[in-house]
Amino acid sequence: MDSQSIALLIAASMNAGTVLAIAGLGLLINERAGIVNLGAEGLMLVAAIAGFATAVHTGSDLLAFAAGAGAGALLAAAFGVLVIWFNTNQYASGLALSLFGAGFSAFVGVGYTQAKLSQRPHFEIPGLAELPFVGPALFKHHPMVYLAIVLALGLAWFLYRSRGGLVLRAIGESPESAHALGYPVRWLRLLAVVVGGALCGVAGAYLSVVYAPLWVEGMVAGKGWIALALTTFATWRPARVLLGAYLFGGVTMLQFHLQGQGVEIASQLLTMLPYLATIVVLVLISRNPTWIRINMPASLGKPFHPGS
Repeated sequence: MDSQSIALLIAASMNAGTVLAIAGLGLLINERAGIVNLGAEGLMLVAAIAGFATAVHTGSDLLAFAAGAGAGALLAAAFGVLVIWFNTNQYASGLALSLFGAGFSAFVGVGYTQAKLSQRPHFEIPGLAELPFVGPALFKHHPMVYLAIVLALGLAWFLYRSRGGLVLRAIGESPESAHALGYPVRWLRLLAVVVGGALCGVAGAYLSVVYAPLWVEGMVAGKGWIALALTTFATWRPARVLLGAYLFGGVTMLQFHLQGQGVEIASQLLTMLPYLATIVVLVLISRNPTWIRINMPASLGKPFHPGS
C-alpha cells in the first residue's frame, strides 16, 4: 500500500468515524446523567430522513442539520418524559423508540428514495490541503468532521473543568444527593437527554446529507448500536469516544479498500467487519469488569424518585 492510499484510507476513516463520534458523544451525555437511551438507531434514522428531505427542498445543508437535530431532540424529549417522569423502563422504552424510528423513517422516506441532492461542495483548508500525505489525509474534510473533534474536546472540558459538568456527573452518580443539594434533577436529566438526542440527530443528518448523500431505508445500518457500544468501550471519556469512532470508521473503510485491492474474501464477510469488531471489543472489555466500572456512572439506568 503506497502513501497516497494510506492517506486516503485515513481520510475515509475520519469521515466514516464522524457519524459514530457525534452520536457517541450525544449518548455519553445521556449516560453521564444516568439515562440509557437504546433508541439511538431510531433517532438517527428519523433525523436522516428529516435532514435529507430538508436538503432536497431547501438546498441548504445548514437547515438540513438543524432539521436533523430538531427531529432527534423532539423524539429524545418524548423518551425523556417517559423514563424520567413516568418512570417507564429505560431499556424497553429505548428499544421501542428504536423500532418506532425505523418504521416511521421508512414510511416518511418512501417518496425520497429516488431523490438526489445537488452537487456537494468540496472543502479543504487553504495552505494545508496541499501538504504531502497529511494534506489529503487531514485537511480536506467537511467542516462537521472538525466540529466533531471540537465537540469532543469541549465536552471533556465541560465534564471535568466546569461546574455544570460537575453537576451533570453528580446527577449520574447520585441523583438523591444532587436533589438534596437543591438541583432540579429531573429537568437536568431531561436537558441531557434532549441534547444527546439532538447530537444523534446531527449524526443522522450528516449520514444522509454529507456522507452518503442519499436516502435509503435503514441506511443507519447499526451505527446507532455501535455508537452505544462506543460509550462503554471508551469508559465514558469523550476523547476515547472520538478515538474509538475513528477505529471503527477505519474498520468500515478497510472492507472497501480490501475489495478495491481485489482481495479474495467474500464481500459478506467484509461487510460484517465493523460489527465483528464491535462484538470482539465488547467481549474483551467484558472479561475485565473493573475496566467497565472505572468511570461508569453509579446510577446509570436507575430511575430517580424525588422524596423516596
